[in-house]
Amino acid sequence: MEFRAQARFMRVSPQKARLVLDLIKGRRVEDALNTLIFTKKRVAATVEKLLRSALENANYLSSEKGIDVDVDKLYVKRAVANDGPRMKRIRPAPMGRAYHYVRRISHIEIELAERGKNGESLANVVGAERVSGTSSGASKPRAKGKAKAAGGKSKTKPAKKFSGAR
Repeated sequence: MEFRAQARFMRVSPQKARLVLDLIKGRRVEDALNTLIFTKKRVAATVEKLLRSALENANYLSSEKGIDVDVDKLYVKRAVANDGPRMKRIRPAPMGRAYHYVRRISHIEIELAERGKNGESLANVVGAERVSGTSSGASKPRAKGKAKAAGGKSKTKPAKKFSGAR
């Protein structure tokens, strides 16, 4: 079974969030929580809250809905940080100019799954909606190297030399 938790929008760049999420991918929930507690990144506290939320979703389904979930066998199946909307800002600069900068926002998702007896994940999905982006048509094959020119010499003109002030 898979259990999902999502953080709508976090005020951290997705690149920084991915650094923390890569630490916990594929780990057991207990190990992932210990890793997040001792990680010195600012986003680690938010990811920890999100992981605890996914764990509570699993507990809720096991107690209220009657689905058999062993919390000790849960692991982090998927943890991604995607781009959210960007906030474009302007900072005043000297001589009446302006510097443009972008405040990035990330959308974080964590998905937990339960390992089977042999270590593989169980295939049942609870409340997870997936949209596959695979195309049914075959893609065009790529050439492995650049094609060489037919002639021996190139037909470009040599650069003009600077003749100085006029």
